[in-house]
Amino acid sequence: MKPDSTFAPRQAAKKLLREARSGALASLIPPRGDPYCSLVNVATAADGSPLLLLSKLAVHTKNILADNRVSLMLDERKEGDPLEGARVMLMGMIAADSHPVLLKRYIRRQPEAEMFAGFADFSIYRMTLTKAHLVAGFGRIVDLGANDVLTNLAGAEALVEAEEDAIEHMNADHRETMRLYATKLLGAPDGHWSCVGVDPEGLELQNGRTALRLAFPQRVTGPGPLRAVLKQLAERARAK
Repeated sequence: MKPDSTFAPRQAAKKLLREARSGALASLIPPRGDPYCSLVNVATAADGSPLLLLSKLAVHTKNILADNRVSLMLDERKEGDPLEGARVMLMGMIAADSHPVLLKRYIRRQPEAEMFAGFADFSIYRMTLTKAHLVAGFGRIVDLGANDVLTNLAGAEALVEAEEDAIEHMNADHRETMRLYATKLLGAPDGHWSCVGVDPEGLELQNGRTALRLAFPQRVTGPGPLRAVLKQLAERARAK
């Protein structure tokens, strides 16, 4: 069988990571290390590191505080047989991170969490990836390193700093463009699409609990190049 030249495992894994809004978290129950799996909601940091909002009262959090090794499975939630859809298993360690930007990023993607995010027992936990295992269909099974899945932010500090302002501007003044991106470039159904994230490699769009990743044609490192690539994509969407 000839290798599939169209398969890009890094891009496939990054797409799953940025589009996922829930996943299965595997942790270890002390003291024997029995496996424990739970359903969690997911967001991402600027570099793609998974973010979870966890309560200290939950079993998985108690497990993490004793042993912070975890695995997180994300899938594309494809209709029909779920085994025919793509999924990625992320492995690494997880720990609480109190940086306020991370909580903002989480709530932007999980707005219903705002009502309890301020409770004393809840904290944002950031996962540090060590490796990943991608299953994207027959003959499309690949082991990846953390650098294959995460987004390199080196040299893109200006873009990271400007992300929140860019999101607010796009949602206030360019909502129709967000809809065109989703429907014309990504083949999504019509809806109230908004922007929830920008990074050097792409844009995150969201409608309800459905998220889509719009990859940029080239790496973007600052507000000026961002405006240029968004205009380019808008023109491409309108042409369709």
